[in-house]
Amino acid sequence: MTSTNLTLADDLTISRMGYGAMQLAGPHVFGPPKDRDQALAVLREAVDLGVTHIDTADFYGPVVVNELIREALHPYPAGLTIATKVGARRGNDGSWLFSLDPADLKAQVRENLEHLRVDTLDVVYLRVGTAEGTTDAPLTDQFAALAELREQGLIRHLGLSGVTDAQLTEAQAIAPVVLVQNLYNLARRQDDPLVDRCAAENIGFAAFFPLGGFNPLQSETLVRVADRLGATPQQVALAWLLRRSPTMALIPGTSSVAHLRENVAAAALDLPADALAELDAIGG
Repeated sequence: MTSTNLTLADDLTISRMGYGAMQLAGPHVFGPPKDRDQALAVLREAVDLGVTHIDTADFYGPVVVNELIREALHPYPAGLTIATKVGARRGNDGSWLFSLDPADLKAQVRENLEHLRVDTLDVVYLRVGTAEGTTDAPLTDQFAALAELREQGLIRHLGLSGVTDAQLTEAQAIAPVVLVQNLYNLARRQDDPLVDRCAAENIGFAAFFPLGGFNPLQSETLVRVADRLGATPQQVALAWLLRRSPTMALIPGTSSVAHLRENVAAAALDLPADALAELDAIGG
């Protein structure tokens, strides 16, 4: 049985099954949700189900998702961790714009503080790479800007999103890193060494896109295992991730209460040895 919580610092314990709020915005993560009441209901249900780790960003919407979180959950319950990201903005046409100037990163932090209505952000990720991959760009100046705000008490903990092993080392020379958020799933395991490193150093690894990048044969295997276990493919993929590493933290997103309940239930799904062997082979 996998543990349900993950302690990453003396003042930071999160549920390993978290919730990614990105899908609460409109199409392409831009504009208001199709059903605002449903979006608020999903956030409240997540907390009711015991989720204590919500992942967000001010560039979701933009601002829309953080305002929904504030409306649904403020004043925030004790023990709830809201992790946000900086490093991007949105164009008026919905385009994604990298914004890594240290001065603007500080401005983005202050905007998150305002829109979430908090005095201190629990976790702030520096978003370096994209959803599709990482870059080798140095991040010393950018991470140092966030570390400065941490020293000032505006940020409690720091994380990195879309980073390489070398960039993690670079950042750790400046300030502690509690979470890494990269693309990782059954089919796409390029970050296997980084997952293992994070486990060895008690750094949370927040995997996103749990069903991203599967080919038809891999999907067929996943569906076959899921059918045998009486679960959905998404649930099996999430359960495998939780088994993969003791510091794995999941942030599946949905705008549906029913789908949210399915995702959270995956944390209790038992994967027998034969199922694990089939799933492990997907990434082979």
